[in-house]
Amino acid sequence: MFFHPMDFLIFAAFGLALWAQIRVQGNFSRWHGVPAASGLTGAEAARILLDRNGLHDVPVELVPGRLTDHYDPIHRVVRLSEDVYYGRSIAALSVACHEVGHAIQHKVRYPMLVLRHRMFPVVNFSASLAPLFLLGGLLLQWANLIGLGIVLFSAAVAFQLVTLPVEFNASSRAKKLMLQEGFIARGEEKGVEKVLNAAALTYVAATLVAVLELVKYVMIFTQANREE
Repeated sequence: MFFHPMDFLIFAAFGLALWAQIRVQGNFSRWHGVPAASGLTGAEAARILLDRNGLHDVPVELVPGRLTDHYDPIHRVVRLSEDVYYGRSIAALSVACHEVGHAIQHKVRYPMLVLRHRMFPVVNFSASLAPLFLLGGLLLQWANLIGLGIVLFSAAVAFQLVTLPVEFNASSRAKKLMLQEGFIARGEEKGVEKVLNAAALTYVAATLVAVLELVKYVMIFTQANREE
């Protein structure tokens, strides 16, 4: 069976994910045009926060692309895109401080981040195999093959679920530190909320898609078992 009633919900979730991506781009573009009162660049803000949190050995590097900003936990580097690295806007500071939030999580061993790091090797392996087992099981109508695919896919879904509190916590740290350090004025909080909340929505949407797909496969597996 190539079409399932759950597909309606999955398509809707994909629509939400697409809208979330558009919203991220829109909010970043809008608030990238609004200078922060502090006049700091994203790179300067990141460096200040890292140093004040005892992370003097964590460099801030420029990375190609747009919104390619991330914290690399393996090499312990905060990497910022050009718009964020050189930008002096509310959007640039918000994204830069969010990535520093991840670096601080790493330092204090934030439990969900630790769990996420430990899960990554397993998820990286299982995520590449899950589609093969699921597709093979669906084509051949082998319930056991579908079941194995579900087990492998469940690891990827669990990884998505663990990622949510990691991202929300990093944003919460960023907002608090930006005000505490005077990077933004009180009236600029709205812009920070818009930028970071839009980014968080992309993770929520991606997780929703993954959970709905997992439910679909479980329902197919249950039906296949009944028919055998």
